[in-house]
Amino acid sequence: MSAFPAEEGWSAWPAPAKLNLVLQIVGRRADGYHLLQTVFRLLAWGDTIHLRVRADGEIRRVGESAPGVLEAEDLVVRAARLLKKEANVAEGVDIGVEKRIPAGGGFGGGSSDAATVLLALDQIWGCGQATDRLASLGLQLGADVPVFVRGENAWAEGVGDILAPLTLAPAWYLLVDPGVHVPTAALFASPDLTRDAAPAKISDFVSGSLLGNAFEPVVRRQEPAIEAAFQALSQIGAPRLTGSGGGCFVEFADRTSAEAALASLPAGLHAWVVEGAARSPLLDALAQVRGTEKYA
Repeated sequence: MSAFPAEEGWSAWPAPAKLNLVLQIVGRRADGYHLLQTVFRLLAWGDTIHLRVRADGEIRRVGESAPGVLEAEDLVVRAARLLKKEANVAEGVDIGVEKRIPAGGGFGGGSSDAATVLLALDQIWGCGQATDRLASLGLQLGADVPVFVRGENAWAEGVGDILAPLTLAPAWYLLVDPGVHVPTAALFASPDLTRDAAPAKISDFVSGSLLGNAFEPVVRRQEPAIEAAFQALSQIGAPRLTGSGGGCFVEFADRTSAEAALASLPAGLHAWVVEGAARSPLLDALAQVRGTEKYA
């Protein structure tokens, strides 16, 4: 039996994971934030956010969305409170998170969960906020939140918030979580990190001349588990790091090839196969609720 049954007023909303197909750092702003260039690939797999409206105006988390994260600091709670204040909403909400995305792996779980709360509550509460406004609210929560709000694969610049929609070919991905929670602040502070890569263009990615992740050589030297995952994956393809976490992946053109590669990996690796998404499944869920063919 579900912990969040529909008959008790719960609704369920997808919160897809993401991959960074490439990532480079091209500079730093005056406030210290690094300037990135990356490609976000949304996945047809991720967490599920469960929501139930409260009449008393309270915002409550049911269970934990990540071990050790206090309710007041949880991005899903902060997202709900931010939208409630922005839209002057009298109602509250109970929030439950069904976690599948590993925390700290660079798969975007926390950011996607927050974006789903913003979009789904905007619908449920009838706020009527424009997508641009919801993306702006999301940016207050984290640099990766806007791409999940907009729900499209994208070329990203700035701190990851300047987005250009990008059409990506169908693909399947073999993902590995080495179980290492990489501290992002320490990575950005590493003297080994390349921070002055030459700025690239979308055409560089499309042509295949833009490759790699600036954090990969740093985390491979620092974390033996990540290096071991790369060594295992290199036997079946060209492994890449996603984001600034420990998650690794190999891209395949079809599911059969990805599952064959999964079967050949050594025992003990936390690995699984997922499909790349043409757009966020959350947008399809919202469209279904609204009774329209396309959400925009």
